[in-house]
Amino acid sequence: METSNRSEKRTKIIYWIFTLWMALGMVSTAIVQLMKNKDELANFTNLGYPAYLMTIIGVWKILGVITILIPKRLLLKEWAYAGFFFVMSGAVISHLIVGDPAARTLPAVLLLVLVLISWYFRPANRKISFTNHE
Repeated sequence: METSNRSEKRTKIIYWIFTLWMALGMVSTAIVQLMKNKDELANFTNLGYPAYLMTIIGVWKILGVITILIPKRLLLKEWAYAGFFFVMSGAVISHLIVGDPAARTLPAVLLLVLVLISWYFRPANRKISFTNHE
């Protein structure tokens, strides 16, 4: 039993470290996008996306972070993680398609990895449990 408690504690620590790091990354990039930072705007246009998409993604990132950090609302959390996965995997793929160097692609890869680790290590009280009711 003590091993189980220790494992749960370790999982919870991993979850919170990676989740907070992910949240910081998502909020900081959202702020840059919402402020229409000239480097970020150049990055978006280089990837072939319109400038208005920065506002949409920035707002959704902030809402996603809030959703993941607040208690309860498990289904919304799953949607937020899915959204983060799609946005960040799309960013990685976009950078690869246009031939961006690793230095420009790495931030998106890092955020994608943080999303996956946070989702994987989320505690039981932050997971939806499905039961088979036939």
